[in-house]
Amino acid sequence: MTREKAGKRSYSRTNRKRGRYIRAVPAGDRPEDLAFDATLRAAAPHQKRRRAADIDNSLALQLKMTDLHRKIRVRRTGNLILFVVDASWSMAASERMEATKGAIFSLLVDAYQRRDQVGLVVFQRDRARIVLPPTSSVELAQKALVDLPVGGKTPLSSGLYVAWRVFENVRRREPETQPMMILLTDGAGNVSMTGQPAQEEALKIAELYVHSEIKSVVVNMEHSAFDRGLAQTLADSLHAQCYNLPALKAETLLQTVQEIMD
Repeated sequence: MTREKAGKRSYSRTNRKRGRYIRAVPAGDRPEDLAFDATLRAAAPHQKRRRAADIDNSLALQLKMTDLHRKIRVRRTGNLILFVVDASWSMAASERMEATKGAIFSLLVDAYQRRDQVGLVVFQRDRARIVLPPTSSVELAQKALVDLPVGGKTPLSSGLYVAWRVFENVRRREPETQPMMILLTDGAGNVSMTGQPAQEEALKIAELYVHSEIKSVVVNMEHSAFDRGLAQTLADSLHAQCYNLPALKAETLLQTVQEIMD
């Protein structure tokens, strides 16, 4: 599946027999969803020669397999924007959650028209949890995001893995959805799911995102004076951009997400 731009919305090339017909290609070994206009144009120059070579054939139009062309279609698709947020103990944890909630509500305002869905996975203490399953409903988000506790250890691996499972489940149902993870973290995990060193485990889980072609963005939450480069290392493993936002507010987070989407 490839992605093409149309204004500020994305269109995905689809193998389904739905969507806007944009061009035709030789059918080859896939004679399906035929483009009759292109097939006729391919066959037309050969009709006189073919009729002369086959005098017993009374067909008005003689087609060969090499004439067949199939349609290339695109469908307007939506994004699945999944915020994955470190809610473990830090002085900035509450600020981080408020900024995330503000960005989610803003994205949901026009999510229906854009066919987007937004969700939230939070990781803290010993595990990650899906606080807001993918939705385009402002009402559901308001109910789910009323009270988000912070504190505890940092199960980064669990956050990445739970989010990856969310993406995979949605793509099985809606294979043309464009997935995007917005990860707010300092890149430092200290809880392992498998007994491996927590940082090593997180980097291995990041490989799932690369294999699944999930676009990711890391927002580095570490203060610049104490930054050990862990968020950048994780971003590199995700093949993602790493942003350092000088002041994390809903407006700056929203602007960052919208720039990436556009």
